[in-house]
Amino acid sequence: MAAAGDQSGGNALILTLDCADQPGITARVTAFLFERGCNILEAQQFNDRTSDRFFMRVAFDPTDRSSEELREEFSAFASDYGMHWKLALRDRPRRVLIMVSKFDHCLADLLYRWRTGELNIEPVAIVSNHPREAVSHSEIGDVPFFHLPITKETKPKQEAQMRQIADDVGAELVVLARYMQIFSDEQSLHFAGRCINIHHSFLPGFKGARPYYQAHARGVKMIGATAHFVTPDLDEGPIIHQDVEPISHADQPDDLVRKGRDIERRVLAEAIRLFVEERVLLNDSRTVVFRG
Repeated sequence: MAAAGDQSGGNALILTLDCADQPGITARVTAFLFERGCNILEAQQFNDRTSDRFFMRVAFDPTDRSSEELREEFSAFASDYGMHWKLALRDRPRRVLIMVSKFDHCLADLLYRWRTGELNIEPVAIVSNHPREAVSHSEIGDVPFFHLPITKETKPKQEAQMRQIADDVGAELVVLARYMQIFSDEQSLHFAGRCINIHHSFLPGFKGARPYYQAHARGVKMIGATAHFVTPDLDEGPIIHQDVEPISHADQPDDLVRKGRDIERRVLAEAIRLFVEERVLLNDSRTVVFRG
């Protein structure tokens, strides 16, 4: 077995799973891989005593086995444990659709991290309720841009258009990079488990409009940002990643906004990295995050 975090193996696969907790699962999974000549590169597990569920993430080199063979054989194995599982190619860029309104600092950051190879994603579309000129700070380049204006009356049609675009480009993840529109319940459920939002506050906390001004009025000593999955419950989806930054009595609202944008950029980027590396597993209203 290779050391945890080993990055060798260009055709490496990632197996993630969860099931009811019971003795011997780790041994059975690793034995399954060993018997098929696979070399484990990284392995993490978690036994949640609250939900009595077992979670596991294994990165491994399949050697001479194809992913199709392993997937077929593991399917029969997993049925014995009632597992929810996924087998994915580790190094394949995930196809991402990014949604944005007027504040494009997160969009610009994601595009930069993609172009420098820091984020293993493939931006397949950018959707905005504002024209392209509204996000002129971001170098969109050849990434397809779709302007879908929205009003209360046109919201159902606009959301249907957005779902069609996501299907057409094969989006595996939808990112709300400061997209300042609330999804309908139908839209939230359609993208359940594959839509990440960046909330410009440390949740739970100051919700609604102008959270930094609310925080300033209350004299807080810390601000933050939260990346979470989108659900029909507004701003209450399973949290993926958060970060904070201390502030002082001398900071004004504009200082909080400036500092907050930096936090939002790095929190959203880290949440996306965790997602595309198959490190985030849903656990009811929470997440299990295998960091690495």
